[in-house]
Amino acid sequence: MPVLSAAAEGAGPSPRSGAPAPAEAGRYDGSEPAEALPIRPLTFREALDLPFAVLQAHVRVLAGLLGVAYLIAVGAVAAITAAGSAATGGSDAGTAWAAVLSTAVFAWLLRWYARGCTAAAGSASVHGDSVTWRSVLRRLGATAGPVLRYRIVSTALAMGVLVLGAVLIVTILPALAWLGWLHARRCLTVPVLVEETATYRQAAARAKTLAAGAEWRLAGLWLALRALLLVLVVPLLGVTLFVAGFSGTHRWATIVLATATALFVALLAEVMQAAADVVSYVDRRCRRDGWDIRVPLPPDANRAAAG
Repeated sequence: MPVLSAAAEGAGPSPRSGAPAPAEAGRYDGSEPAEALPIRPLTFREALDLPFAVLQAHVRVLAGLLGVAYLIAVGAVAAITAAGSAATGGSDAGTAWAAVLSTAVFAWLLRWYARGCTAAAGSASVHGDSVTWRSVLRRLGATAGPVLRYRIVSTALAMGVLVLGAVLIVTILPALAWLGWLHARRCLTVPVLVEETATYRQAAARAKTLAAGAEWRLAGLWLALRALLLVLVVPLLGVTLFVAGFSGTHRWATIVLATATALFVALLAEVMQAAADVVSYVDRRCRRDGWDIRVPLPPDANRAAAG
């Protein structure tokens, strides 16, 4: 789907680098050209569709950065699982625990890394900047600490809500709705960190302000993306089971395949959500801050700026 240029929409000023504008024509430095997001209030359908346009615009850079991290994670999980199996004399329980715990840890780290990279690339879609792997890593490095803190708090909240919801089976659905609402109040934190000069506390407070009045819309978007992820994962699980059956009873082939699939699903979920949060940030800035309103300068000011 083509993404509209912000300049064509009359974008308002950004607190970080002025009005979003497309990259300069005639300049090419080996990076991917960034198509800007439309700087205007978005419908729910657009908020659900545009994240994939953002990812498509930077697919090569993100695939390279995230693909390398994914392969490192798969290799590390396999090595840790093998070490755990050797330490426990090859017991099934020891091998299983090593595989589960190492997969959980590296999935968590992958999600932190993917969140920062995707938000940095998505920010370029707002301003029409070109994206290279160096620029993404530079932005990630500038916000790595606060994004890590965001990931820690998000994990603690999710685990707490799900544990409370698991006490009674009938409370699972209300717990998921509550988790979606809590996520909606915090989901714009990382885009704020990337776009605006703010500490983590300031970004978290700013995210709540931007999300005010739209919590259930953002929660609905979160649930819709989870449902879409489920649709995408089912065929992937089918392929995984087919390959596992084809490989027979080879223990290590099955373990590596299962852990690699789990890591891929975690990575895919985080990339989709991070891109959606960037799109939602643009929508909320337009609705609350009038980001799409362009105030013309007086003629005297234009002449002074030109001079």
